[in-house]
Amino acid sequence: MKLTANISCSFKKVIFLLSLFSLTTFSNSDVFAQTLLAGTGKNNITAKVENVHDSLYVKVLVLKNGKTNLAIITLDVVAIGRIGNISDDYYGNIKSKLKNKFGIEHILVNASHNHWDGFLEGKNYVVKDVESRTIGAVKKALSNLEAVKVGAGSNSENRISMNRRVKLKDGTVYTIRHANPNMPDDEVVGIGKFDPEIGILRIDRLNGTSKAVVYNFACHAYAGTIDRGVTAEFPGFASSVIESVLGNKSMAFFLQGFAGDITEILYKNVDDARDCEPFGRMLGLSTLKGLRKIKTTPTSAISVISKTIELPLRTDIEKVFAILDKQEKELLASLRSSSLNMKSFIPLYVKYKLSPEYPSYYSYRYLQEKSIGINGLKKHDEENRRNMDKYLKNMRAMDKLAQIQENKRFLKRSENIVNATNGSTIKIEIEAIRIGDFVVATFPGEPFTQIALNIKKDSPFKNTFLAGYTNGHIRYIPTADAYKELGYEVMSTILAPEWQHIYEKEVSKILKQLK
Repeated sequence: MKLTANISCSFKKVIFLLSLFSLTTFSNSDVFAQTLLAGTGKNNITAKVENVHDSLYVKVLVLKNGKTNLAIITLDVVAIGRIGNISDDYYGNIKSKLKNKFGIEHILVNASHNHWDGFLEGKNYVVKDVESRTIGAVKKALSNLEAVKVGAGSNSENRISMNRRVKLKDGTVYTIRHANPNMPDDEVVGIGKFDPEIGILRIDRLNGTSKAVVYNFACHAYAGTIDRGVTAEFPGFASSVIESVLGNKSMAFFLQGFAGDITEILYKNVDDARDCEPFGRMLGLSTLKGLRKIKTTPTSAISVISKTIELPLRTDIEKVFAILDKQEKELLASLRSSSLNMKSFIPLYVKYKLSPEYPSYYSYRYLQEKSIGINGLKKHDEENRRNMDKYLKNMRAMDKLAQIQENKRFLKRSENIVNATNGSTIKIEIEAIRIGDFVVATFPGEPFTQIALNIKKDSPFKNTFLAGYTNGHIRYIPTADAYKELGYEVMSTILAPEWQHIYEKEVSKILKQLK
């Protein structure tokens, strides 16, 4: 009797456990529909070349909530098509394959704008099968999907970047580039704004360990490493720092911001070998510092809005060519002959800077001449100064002429692209994505950082960030005010100044539509 009772009791427990298991199993899809799942994957995309300082990667973050599937893809390359080593059809092919093979309907593909993928040398240091390696990274991400918590926030890093458009007294600018000679200090009156904010999305597993970090920062990635080898540049070093500190197979994803007019500091340093690694470490540590302040909570919130908009192509190219031609003629007319050449100018210039009052000899000889009523050295100095002034003005004119030739070259390239469109507008795709409290809006090119500052200020969301170089590349995108200042970026844009108002208005609309 007692044995029967025990068997009956055990049987009831088994039935209860089986019922509980059945309930859990049948409701599993409902639970997943209410939970955000995240998976990560990456593949090396570095071609086999001799001088590789550190590898280039494609990284994939897949996010799913039962209704929306999103893949964030980052590549250590200069651009997604148009320039560099990623084909123009890469984005379209990846978008189609992810939808057809995996049901992923939304993607964000961002290039770090890394110039050391072979772009600077006109070579290809990226594997030819980058598309298949991207798909492989997606498969890896889908294979480790797990429930996560998310949080958003930001930090600041103001030590590694600056605005590269230097304002001159004549109302124009020159851009800090190796192709452009720096203008004399006495002609410089200021520089533009930059954005030191690091936007951060923290993604943790339910047990609190880190699954992934998405961080957004705006700065050209082109200083390189000491050995001038292939490198993922400062974003690669920043991601390595983040991943090393967090451990647990956490993956860091860098989203390049609106960096059209932002450069690494010391980009033109000639006194030491340029090295981006310290910048990457600083950015990584500053990201981690901001990460510690962010609390994560369970959420299923993903919202994605994609929109195709039309932007006007520029119509002022002939006018700009006329301005450059006028400047060129004026500079050529300013050139004057001088008895000096570089060999004689440099030692004279050094002497007259070292001792402006007594450059030709020691002071006692000047005093001796004065005591006997002659001023040979004084007259000699006056002649040398006249010749040096003429030679120096010639050199400054030649620097400006060289810059004009470079500007004309890029303006001609812009003209060719505009003419090839056979229209007055160009269609581009923009996105607004919300993941928890983290919001990012995109542009397929290189907008100036002021655009990002404007959109952040106008956004209804506290944690709003901007990703340029995303889902394509249509070159530099200056602010409307920058067109009258000229400079390299204005020569390299295909858009009319009215683009800014249209884009900011459209982004404002889709941000307000995010849920």
